[in-house]
Amino acid sequence: MPTVKYEHETIRNLLSFHDIVYDPELWEKELSDIGCVVEEADEEGIEIEVFPDRSDLLSVETMTRAARAFLYSNITSPNLKVKTGTISMEIEPEISTIRPVILGAIVRNVNIGSTNEEKDQFIQSLMDHQEKLHLTLGRKRRLASIGVHDLSTLAPPFKVRAVDRNHRFIPLAMNTEMSIQEILDSHPKGMEYAHLLDGMESVPVIEDAVGRTLSFPPIINGNHTTVTETTTDFFIDVTGWDERACEASLLLVCLSLAERGGEIESINLTSANGEEMVTPNGKARTHVLPEPLLEKILGGKIESSVIHSALERMGGKLIETRTATDGPRKSNRWGEASVGEKIHIIEMPRWRFDILHPIDLVEEIATGIGYESLGEAHSSLALEGVPLTRANLTRRINESLSSQGIQQVQSLTLSNEISQFSNMRWRPQGEVTRIANPITIEHTILRQNILPSLLEILAENRHHELPQRIQECGEVVRDHHNAWRVSWACAETNAGFTAAKGIAQALTRDLGAREDISFIPLEDKEGPWIPGRGAKMLIGEIELGTFGEIDPEISEIYGLKVPIHAGEFDLRALAEAIPDPLI
Repeated sequence: MPTVKYEHETIRNLLSFHDIVYDPELWEKELSDIGCVVEEADEEGIEIEVFPDRSDLLSVETMTRAARAFLYSNITSPNLKVKTGTISMEIEPEISTIRPVILGAIVRNVNIGSTNEEKDQFIQSLMDHQEKLHLTLGRKRRLASIGVHDLSTLAPPFKVRAVDRNHRFIPLAMNTEMSIQEILDSHPKGMEYAHLLDGMESVPVIEDAVGRTLSFPPIINGNHTTVTETTTDFFIDVTGWDERACEASLLLVCLSLAERGGEIESINLTSANGEEMVTPNGKARTHVLPEPLLEKILGGKIESSVIHSALERMGGKLIETRTATDGPRKSNRWGEASVGEKIHIIEMPRWRFDILHPIDLVEEIATGIGYESLGEAHSSLALEGVPLTRANLTRRINESLSSQGIQQVQSLTLSNEISQFSNMRWRPQGEVTRIANPITIEHTILRQNILPSLLEILAENRHHELPQRIQECGEVVRDHHNAWRVSWACAETNAGFTAAKGIAQALTRDLGAREDISFIPLEDKEGPWIPGRGAKMLIGEIELGTFGEIDPEISEIYGLKVPIHAGEFDLRALAEAIPDPLI
């Protein structure tokens, strides 16, 4: 979760615009109820960890706005006041396949502070807010990227067009012109985000009326548009692939500047398909909340006046409560009102990206009321817990292996092909489930076997005393289907195949197997076993799994110099071969 530190003096100044006296103790005590956690407060400021879904709280300005309504009952409108502007921006048709969502806004007369220190703090706060929105709503600029510019350095109208990689301009923090390709190859921001333009011969740029490049989204702005301590009028561009994320990002930047006295002006856009539109749209979104859903979740009838007050604390507004006249005659779907049911018509700010479903409105109302004020209720239905069949089996397996002095561990289900197959001399069982966008080469697939994970654990602990005896009863994925397996691995001297066989026999005995048990030797290189010291275990014709002594060639891969015996069984085969006596 993003963590932000807000200076007491900045909060105090923002609240003073609304004749509110700042109380740090009140913030520290009560603020955590609206979607954040107060981590620390000191003489300089208050450090707040914001929940991932509350992107509207990521700047000191937007946090202060939310706190005004929630802590001080200072009503804030769910609408954002936007004046009609005259500046226009035209988008070339080719942009629709490169960066299809383009939005913009003008904000004038922003109070950025009176001292150099206040102005520096404002600029730093603006940059921090921009980057936090890039990280959260923008998904590291993939869905949305934001450009903030000094309007006084620009010559409207603006144009968004596609250029090749030889196009040149002076990027931010540089003094000389660079080509697009040079920026992507050598500029820090270019190298960081170049992957967003992979495979594109043409890239987007925003230019003003005299042909100066003011932005190369989603990478970097032009140097001449840099916000400075004299900037009071701003041009904001937002581009990306997700319309809702782009709109929320634009509105939140505008909102933060408006909280400092800025006046928001609209921009007239000519979209890539020739459609005329005006941005930003500051009007609140209208939502419908069925009364039965609210009463079911919160445990009773709630008066409209209470709902009205609760929503005002959360920055929203109850428009009306009425009877539904359209919709299904009867509905079993949550959030859908049937004809004749009472419904609440609610407005919430357009920048509240987290309001996706009527259940989110229930949460807003509950938060606005205060959970401690909702009363207590105990369930009128008593049901005894019944363990799953698999849970009963895994419990008995864990108890059996624990009684043999084998410690239970838990490892990741993420692995890689080298660990799962190449190192172990095993072949994939059906299709391998791969991670589409792996973060590291160590975690590229979902595991099919548990034993490699145990060997990695032993390798990490090879500096500790012997013996080391570990086991895991966990989940694997084979042929894109979940399955459960149990594996053990023991690093100890004076033990080998016989010890592994003893563990396998003790396990099946504890589960209830008494007869029809057989062992079949494995072929050389059939698994990680020493030739002649690996075997399959069967009950009747059902193969449970394999066990044996790990080949030193395999052990050396993990840096292990001690003898290791191990085994791995399939839980489904165990359940089929040995009926559970408790069922």
